[in-house]
Amino acid sequence: MPKSVPSITSGPKPVGPYSVATEANGFVFVSGQVAFDPATHTRIEGDTAAEARRVMTNIGLILDELGLGFDDIVKTTIFLLDMADFGAVNAVYGTFFSGPPPARSTFQVAALPAGFKIEIEVVAAR
Repeated sequence: MPKSVPSITSGPKPVGPYSVATEANGFVFVSGQVAFDPATHTRIEGDTAAEARRVMTNIGLILDELGLGFDDIVKTTIFLLDMADFGAVNAVYGTFFSGPPPARSTFQVAALPAGFKIEIEVVAAR
């Protein structure tokens, strides 16, 4: 199956030369999402838990538009500005999965775009 780039209208728009999602071989790769409100086109304010909630909500909007859900996610990667926020992110992240959660990696990074505290990318399977 060749690569396809679905049009996504419900999630945040890309701010650079990348696609929100790309699909190939039954997998959907969702680019890293930050705490940007697609309705107002502004970043949300708050702590890392609030950012994590908005990020996961954005991922849900994108997946839903593609006919998928959180239980279709097979792998996530979380990028944190401060690993001290790991517990707060886990508390929010876990509420989005009704079944066994996907495989996951979490990294502390030196910086994220526009001063965000968290970014999450996912891979989902059809």
